Formats: sequence, C-alpha cells, structure tokens
Amino acid sequence: MYSVDPQQLSADIITAFHCCSDLVSVDVTSGELSIVVLFFEEMVQKELLSKTLIEPLQSHDLRDATVESLTGKLSLSAGIVPLDYAAALQRLADGWVIVLIQGAPSIYGAELIYYDKRSISEPPTASVLKGPREGFNEDLKTNLSMLRRRLRTPELTVIYGVVGSLSHTPYAIVYLNGVCDVDLVSAVRAKIERLSIDGVPDSSYIARLTESRPNSIFKQTGTTEKPDILMSKLLEGRLGVLVDGSPMALTYPFVLLEDFQDSQDYFRKSARSTFLRLLRLFAMMLSVLLPALYVAVQEFEYQMIPLKFLLTIINATAGIPLTPTLEMLLVIAIFEILNEAGVRMPRYVGMALSIVGAVVLGDTAVKAGLLSSPAVLISALSSTGIYCIPDQAGAFSLLRIVYVAIAGVLGLYGLLLAVICTICYMAGISSFGIPYPAPFAPLVPGDIKDGFFKSDISDDTDRPRTFLQRKRKRKRVQD
Repeated sequence: MYSVDPQQLSADIITAFHCCSDLVSVDVTSGELSIVVLFFEEMVQKELLSKTLIEPLQSHDLRDATVESLTGKLSLSAGIVPLDYAAALQRLADGWVIVLIQGAPSIYGAELIYYDKRSISEPPTASVLKGPREGFNEDLKTNLSMLRRRLRTPELTVIYGVVGSLSHTPYAIVYLNGVCDVDLVSAVRAKIERLSIDGVPDSSYIARLTESRPNSIFKQTGTTEKPDILMSKLLEGRLGVLVDGSPMALTYPFVLLEDFQDSQDYFRKSARSTFLRLLRLFAMMLSVLLPALYVAVQEFEYQMIPLKFLLTIINATAGIPLTPTLEMLLVIAIFEILNEAGVRMPRYVGMALSIVGAVVLGDTAVKAGLLSSPAVLISALSSTGIYCIPDQAGAFSLLRIVYVAIAGVLGLYGLLLAVICTICYMAGISSFGIPYPAPFAPLVPGDIKDGFFKSDISDDTDRPRTFLQRKRKRKRVQD
C-alpha cells in the first residue's frame, strides 16, 4: 500500500519545481508524525494558512489520517482532497497548499489561494451614460459571480476547462441550458480542447484560434467586458467563454450587426436607438468610402464635381507635388501614426500629442504646400467616423487604404467592384454555422426588428431565429 514519506516526497517536489526560491516548505510536528506543508508564498495568505492548517495540524494526532478525518478536524472552507503525485504538482502550481503526512495513503491538497486582484470598475472600452457600470476583471471566479448575480437560475450552466500546455489557464464556458443549442456548446468546447498552445495570456488568443478564418481582417468572435451584455447574449441563445487572467469575455456565434449595436440602445427609446444605429452605419460608410471616392472623382471623374466646388479644389491643390492618390495615402498614414502615438504615450501626454499633432502638422503641411486642405479634411472625417464602431476600427482602417489604392488606379468602377467583392467575401464568412451578415443575408424577417431599426422592447417576445435554440419565446406579454 502506498505510504507517504514527507521528507523524500517534498525533496522530489522541490526538485520538480527546479528549487524555486518562492516555494516554501514548512515542517510541522504532530505527535510522532512528520508533516511537511508546501506552498508558494505569493499565492497564499499566511494568516489564513496558519489558523486553518498549521495550528490544527500541530494540535491533533493524525496518525490514522483519512480524507474524512482531515476534513472534519481542519476548519478549511475548501476542505482537503486526496491527490496523486502528478495532480499535486499541478495543484501546487495553481496556488494550492500541499500537505504531506507521514504514513498517509495519499498526498493532500487544500485550496487556500489568495492574491491581489483588480477591483470591479467601469471598463474603459464600454463606458455608458445609462445602464450597469461594473465590468469584468482578470479573476475568473469574480467574473462568474457577477454573471450568477444576474442569472439566478439553475439553467445557467458552467463548464470548466484548462487550456495551454505550460500555462494551464482555467476557462469557463457559460450558457443557458434549454436555450443554447447543444451542438454549438459541443463544437466550441471541442475546438478549445483541441488547441495546441503553450500559454494563453489573454482570451484574444482563444478568439483568434477558434475562428473559421483566422487570417481574415474581420473579427469573427464577439467580445465584451460587461456582465450585463454577456447576460443578454446568453438569453438570446449564445454562449460565452470566460478566461482566467482576462477581463474580456468571448461570445459565440458572432455576426457583424453586433458591432453596430450598443448596450445603451436597450435602455433608450426605440426611435433614438434606431437613429444612432443608422448614424453608425453612415459613419462606417463615410469613413471607408469617402477618401476613395474623393480620389476616384479627382483622378478620373472630375466632371462630376459641381463647378464651384471644383474651383475650390483646383485652387487648394494647385502646386501640390503629390498625386491625389499618394496625397490621400500620406494623410491617412499621418493620422494612423498620430493615433498609435496617442495610444502608446501616457494618457495626458498622449491626448495633448494627438490634438497638437493633428492641428499643427495638418496646418503646417497645408501652408507648406505639401498637402491640400480638402485631403486633410476628408481624412480627418474618415478617421473620426471609424471609431463610431470601435470594435471594427482595425478592419475598416485597412479597407479604406485598400479602397484608396484601387480607386486611384481603376476609378469609380474599380471601387464599386472592390465593394462588391468585399460584400461577397463577408457573406462567405460564418461563425459556427451562423452567416456573418445575418440576419440580412440570409434574410431572417423576424430578426430585422432588432437590426438597424430597433423595435420597442415590448415587441421582443421571441429570441432571434438567427441563432439555433429550442425555447423561442423570450417572455409572455400580458394584456
């Protein structure tokens, strides 16, 4: 029968961790028994460890140690569980306390993990005027507790897992049983379990590796930092993935329309929400197409420009050494550089740099005759409009550069062809069987009421048919 030798086993464990300086080994005497306690000092609260483990071990004779007797004698909130050698190594790396008792039939572990974590606050990427303000942090259990507070039902199902051969990062798949399609749960779970990766620093790694087209410029996984948004998506029949160490929750499946919606749309009157969604759509079209249209018209179709405006453009562009295409690409590149510098610099310095850089550089370049004022104005409008849909800012920034280059070579016909090709490409993308442009392609009439035109909340009696689920009815409306 297996019998633990605390001294030898502790030496083996310390060697397995390459004699880490923060791995603490404490020898405890209990009667005639030799007991060794192992833990990482930065992962355990020492006062709690002393009161709930060390002192009870010193005050009791544990010669006939069993799981039941240990759990009964030691006042541990998580209890004591038996472990084999491999499991003990993994639990110790997770932050557990490992207890080695002389002659015991097993190694024992206790979950006394304690470490500092960021407090719950409003996420910087999803600030709101109305609605819940708390956001996820980097602790998986804290994030699950916030979700449990909003969905107080036994139908909320959580499936734990570990990803990363070296990091062993915990994650949780959350969904509503009976609402979310079981095939979707199985597909997402199988895809994550098949990931071959050393470590997962953030949930974005899982998002990229589970996408059907990982090389596409368009995101294919929903993301949110707010528990109320995740709750709403679960109620629609989707599932979420929470990853320890990341405040960003993933949602599957994902459609493009989601990025044109905002959580505040559901806290406002439907007319205002509809106006803002249409405004975001217009901002997207303006930011992506306006620079390319300006270049195409100026290069090939200048007769389409009204005479007075044409004279203004001619006067503004007189003496500019660059072609309209190169000029527009240069202005866009300058704004992208200013944006990157503003993000990388300290907050207050970055804000000043962005404002001063845009004003001073733009004005100086125009006065020096390097750039024209219409090109600077159009690029500024385009760069501002992109951030009306911040989650797609990266894709739209690349698209407008490609469109400008195509419009400068092929004109309006080339630009129209590029737009058609983009739409066809997006129509071919799917997220776990759900088409990317749904509910417009294919058309799902019942889901249009929560598309670019937002219906009143009293009309949302059915869950979206775009996502497969068994319970169609969201609520019963009583007269």
